[in-house]
Amino acid sequence: MGSGEEDTGGGGGAVRGAVLKALVVVGGVLLLRRLRRSTTRWDHARAVADALSGEKFSREQARKDPDNYFNLRMLTCPATEMVDGSRVLYFEQAFWRTPEKPFRQRFYMVKPCPKEMKCDVELSSYAIRDAEEYKNFCDRSKDQRPQPEEVIADIAEHLTTIHLSRCGRGKRCLYEGSTPPEGFPNNWSGASYCTSDLSIHKNGEVHIWDKGFNDEGNQVWGTKAGPYEFKPAPKSKYDDMFSPLNFSAPLSLEKKLDKTYVIDDQ
Repeated sequence: MGSGEEDTGGGGGAVRGAVLKALVVVGGVLLLRRLRRSTTRWDHARAVADALSGEKFSREQARKDPDNYFNLRMLTCPATEMVDGSRVLYFEQAFWRTPEKPFRQRFYMVKPCPKEMKCDVELSSYAIRDAEEYKNFCDRSKDQRPQPEEVIADIAEHLTTIHLSRCGRGKRCLYEGSTPPEGFPNNWSGASYCTSDLSIHKNGEVHIWDKGFNDEGNQVWGTKAGPYEFKPAPKSKYDDMFSPLNFSAPLSLEKKLDKTYVIDDQ
């Protein structure tokens, strides 16, 4: 009888072990599904916003191909957050020798793509109502910048929207996307519309290819050799800006700007 009781106890332990193992497996599956759901929308948007932020240069590209590319400084940082969670970034570009004089200023709004669309992140650019007040926004201390409520009020007309998707396995990029083929209205330097392609890479690079076309479909501005490749500057103060409190060889300038890069579009 004693041996019978031992057999029963051993069988019960095996059953309990199997049940416990099954619960662990089921729990792991449920947790994995939950994690996957959490990274399909807002986590993608946050990843794109963080990847765009910081100081980046096209220095290497300009050195290798000075006939087609300038050494430009691209600087982006958090400006505010909308009530729906969309992140608003301030973006500017300048020649590397004169960073205090940006020739292009924008607001970027970053949010998940609408559920009905087959993409992950919607990146829209907007004009700034009083761009002069925002020059070198990212270089200023918080108390010297326009405040979040002012930023929201200064978001002006919509310019472009790029729909980004997670890159497939084996690619160097993390996200890539473009404007619709028909582009968006643009009247700079004889253009009637413009298009943009953007990719975010695993090493922190951001590649941007902006082009303007006339009514006949001929390219009238923007590089023809390929996108600008902006590479991160050495670690700087911008790396420490992503807290909720803060979410808030020389080239001649005589080059023909109208054929290589837009200096004062729209």
